[in-house]
Amino acid sequence: MQLTSRQVVTQFAHMLQEELFPLLQSSVGPLNGQMQLLASVISLAPLGRMLYARRASTGRPSKDRAALATAFLAKAVLNLPTTRGLISRLRVDEALRRFCGWSSLQALPHESKFSRAFAEFADTELPQQLHEAVIATTQNQRLIGHIARDSTAIPARERFPETTQQKKQQKKKKKKQKKQQKAKQRATKQCKRTRSKGSFGKAKAAQSGTRIQRQRHQKLAGMLSELPRQCDIGAKKNSHGNLQYWRGYKLHLDVADGQVPISAVLTSASVHDSQVAIPLMTLTSQRVVHLYELMDSAYDADAIHAHSRQLNHVPIIAPHGRRGTTRPSQLPKVFPDRPTPQLSPAQQNRYKERTMSERVNARLKDEFGASHLRVRGAAKVMAHLMFGVLALTVDQWMRMGKTD
Repeated sequence: MQLTSRQVVTQFAHMLQEELFPLLQSSVGPLNGQMQLLASVISLAPLGRMLYARRASTGRPSKDRAALATAFLAKAVLNLPTTRGLISRLRVDEALRRFCGWSSLQALPHESKFSRAFAEFADTELPQQLHEAVIATTQNQRLIGHIARDSTAIPARERFPETTQQKKQQKKKKKKQKKQQKAKQRATKQCKRTRSKGSFGKAKAAQSGTRIQRQRHQKLAGMLSELPRQCDIGAKKNSHGNLQYWRGYKLHLDVADGQVPISAVLTSASVHDSQVAIPLMTLTSQRVVHLYELMDSAYDADAIHAHSRQLNHVPIIAPHGRRGTTRPSQLPKVFPDRPTPQLSPAQQNRYKERTMSERVNARLKDEFGASHLRVRGAAKVMAHLMFGVLALTVDQWMRMGKTD
């Protein structure tokens, strides 16, 4: 008999309470709620397998990588702002230090080793792969009703090209990129005509049109490679209609019922939400099976509607104001005004579930370290955020077993 997702969560929680937590308490001492969450994350995430797969065949093997990865998970769970604060906590908290894998205070590595290990985890995308493995373990047998898609601002203490010399260098890079794109287009035109017309048309469509139009004919890796990831200035309207600016990045999330983050993509702060919709829905479709996709009016584009239906989903997107016609009062009325289309009552009822993405964004910033960003570069920023997303995913999955 196949177990439901709720029964799987209940069995896993029972195993933790009856077997794992008593064993840990006998070795490291009493476990509070945060330590129990950390133990749950370590139990679900295949940390040892992921780290072993990255070991080089020659040379001295890296030491303490499992302990260091556990420590960075603890940093996200405990909502510690800096790595130096994490080391200070490890020095005074014997239970946490032993749980991570260091039996004595002298075995604790230097701060520079923490920094090198974090850079290695960021380069190899270890947190992203751990999160993907946890989603595959916990959500593969689950039919998800709704996926809520939204983004959140990630302020960063990082500079972006502002000086005249840096702007000139950036312009030179853009010119080089344009030349390379033109060269690719020429090579495509000069390629052999032996290929079928259908495949040639898809290749041509993947290189022309707007970014959203190109994404409909690209593979996932090609979509993600075109998205800017450098630090820059972003703007967003608040609830009062005023623009708020920040310097840094933007984190785009797909959240399933139960407030479980399924997929995450990091872009520059200036990237519009609609540019990431198709990559996110493609990534999410590869991981879980879901029915409805809930998005706000920023995602209201014909290509996004069509691609969602092509993936056998039902898009419920708040209509944008541009769908209607506005006529200046001083001009003569030639054509009747067309009001902005509205969602049906059934769609409005489902659309209310989209607020779960905002609650996930709030918890990620308030409880799992997303508001304490002290690293630079897109790779490290994403690694820092994904450690928090991983802990939040396990926490929400465990809570699903407690709800009625």
